[in-house]
Amino acid sequence: MKKKIVLAYSGGLDTTVIVPWLKENYDCEVVAACGDVGQEADWKAMEKRALASGATKFIKLDQKEVFVTEYLWSLVKAGSPYEKKYLLGTSAARPLLAKGLAEVALAEGADAVAHGCTGKGNDQVRFELGVKAFAPEMEVIAPWRIWDIASRDEEIEFLEKRNIPIPMKKSDSYSRDDNLWHISHEGLDLEDPANEPKFEGMLKMTVPPEKAPDKAEYVLITFEKGVPVAVNGEKLGPLEIVKKLNKIGGAHGVGIVDMVENRVVGMKSRGVYETPGGAIIMEAHDKLEQLCLDKKTLSFKMTVAQRFAEILYEGEWFSPLCSALRAFIDSTQEVVTGTVRVKLYKGSILSAGATSPYSLYDASLASFTTGPLFSHKDSTGFINLFGLPTKVRARLNARLASHGTASGPDVVKPGNSSYTASSGD
Repeated sequence: MKKKIVLAYSGGLDTTVIVPWLKENYDCEVVAACGDVGQEADWKAMEKRALASGATKFIKLDQKEVFVTEYLWSLVKAGSPYEKKYLLGTSAARPLLAKGLAEVALAEGADAVAHGCTGKGNDQVRFELGVKAFAPEMEVIAPWRIWDIASRDEEIEFLEKRNIPIPMKKSDSYSRDDNLWHISHEGLDLEDPANEPKFEGMLKMTVPPEKAPDKAEYVLITFEKGVPVAVNGEKLGPLEIVKKLNKIGGAHGVGIVDMVENRVVGMKSRGVYETPGGAIIMEAHDKLEQLCLDKKTLSFKMTVAQRFAEILYEGEWFSPLCSALRAFIDSTQEVVTGTVRVKLYKGSILSAGATSPYSLYDASLASFTTGPLFSHKDSTGFINLFGLPTKVRARLNARLASHGTASGPDVVKPGNSSYTASSGD
C-alpha cells in the first residue's frame, strides 16, 4: 500500500516543486491541503496546478472567520507588535494552518505531513509545533532540510525538466506570504539591508506614501471589549471590517514596515510588510486603552503583550503559557469599549480623538484649574512619602562621604562639587 502524505500546499514555487519531489522520493500519493485565511488566490487554478504537478487530491479549508475572530482579535487585544514593528500577520496564521493540516492528515489516514518551509525560516517551527499539538506521533517531512535543491533557480529548473508549469514570473520572485491581515516580502534586493526597498512593483495592498492622496481622510472605529465592531458608524462583520480598513488604509499608504528582525532560529532577516487595516486597528485600540485602563494594569499588560508577541512569533500558540496570557489579556478588555477617530495621510496614522463610557480621564483632575477632587497642597505629602527612600539613601551617602568611605557617581563629597559660584564683578 502506497504511503500517503498530506502537504501544506500554497500553490507557490516551493510547494509546486515538493509535490513531484515527494512522489519521486517516497513512492507515495500526495494530498494537497490549503487553508484559506483570506489570501488572494484563484482557487480553481490552484487546484488545477496541484493536480497537474501530481497531487491525487486538493483540499481547501475555509479558515477565514476563525482566523479573524480567534487569532487576529487576540493579537489586537494584546496590542504588541513583535520587536516594536511587525504586526505578526504570518505568525498569527500559521498555528491555524498547522491545526488544519493535522486535522486533514488524521482524517485522511496519512502516514506523514510535509511542508515547504526552509531550514532557515520561522515557519518550520510554527508548523511543526502546531502539528505536534494535534497529531504528536505524525511524521513530518521538510524537503528543504533534506533535498539537494539549493536555490529558487534550481527549483524552476526542476519544474522545467518535468514540464510542470511555473507558478510565478522569474522577474518577480520575492518570497511572499499573504492573508487577510497582511502581505510580506522577502528576498532579492531586500537581502541587503543597505538597499532601499523598491516599492514600485513590490507593494500589493498599499500605494507608496508619496503616491497617496494629498487630502487626509478621517476614519471612526468602534470597539466592544477590545474588538472592532464598526467602521464609520456602520456595524460590520469581522471579515468585512478588516477588508474595508485594508482598502481605506492601502489607498493612503499606511501600514508599510521595512525591518530587520530576529528569527526564531537565531539569525536576522530583512522583510517588508504591508498591514494597512491592521495598522489602523492597532493604533486605534492603543488609543482606547490609554483612556480605559488604569496605570498599573496598562503597565503590566504592556509587559505581557511583549511576551505574547514573542510566543506567537515563535509558534507556541497552543502552549499553556499562551492560553494563560490570553486569559489575562481578555480580562483587561472588559472596559475597552468606545470609538476612536484616526486621521490617515500619506503613510501616517494620527489619533484624532477618542470617547468611551469607561474612560478614566477626568477633566477636572487633568485641568490646571484646581477642581473639587484635587488639592495642590496634597502633593507635598505625596512627594515626601514617594521620595522617602531617595532621601534616606542620600543621608546615608552623605554620612559615608564625610568619613571618606563612600564612592560612586551619585556621591557628592565635600569640596568635590561640580557647582562653581561666580564671584561677579
